[in-house]
Amino acid sequence: MKILAVCIGSAERLPGKSYKTGIYKHPITGSVLVDAEGVVGDAICNRKHHGGVDQAVYLEGSLTLDWWSKELGRPIVPGTFGENLVIDGLDNRTVSVGDRFIAGDLVLEVTSARIPCATFAARMGDPRFAKRYARAARPGIYCRVLHGGAITARSTVDYQPYDGEKVTMPEMIATFGKTLAAQDRNRYLAAPIHYKLRNILEVQAGA
Repeated sequence: MKILAVCIGSAERLPGKSYKTGIYKHPITGSVLVDAEGVVGDAICNRKHHGGVDQAVYLEGSLTLDWWSKELGRPIVPGTFGENLVIDGLDNRTVSVGDRFIAGDLVLEVTSARIPCATFAARMGDPRFAKRYARAARPGIYCRVLHGGAITARSTVDYQPYDGEKVTMPEMIATFGKTLAAQDRNRYLAAPIHYKLRNILEVQAGA
């Protein structure tokens, strides 16, 4: 695999909204540094729901973006969904929590699926897009940074699947906000999931 595009954004105001967002991202050339908080220089405006150590980097697979281009009848160019990285040849549906993407010194570990929000729907110009995105079951992928490093578009990526029980991206978006059965909850907790989800499931387990 390789990195097809590296995308960053600046704080911009959504049409008709009073707040700014970093969802408008664009491919860049040259090398960028990725540290524990994400891609250096990338704008993150709402830190309550975006960014942080367990969703430091957001990536999309090129095969998934190709699917959306056909589904929507228009090109979905890198950065359209607000992603930082596009991985060539990757289908989001095949990715699980704990999978790792390694590019040089950079080591990313998958923590959770992207959950669509109103800002995303506004970015796409469709108030119903969040539901459409969830129904498609091809969610984007959030990662923590296990080891920082510099990357560029065209950097080679080594993909290492998680060797434990799988929690896939389609499953994560399908179960978002739902109470899990004990067996599924234990499987989630055994994987290196996002700390916020871990806290929720641990509370459920103790209820």
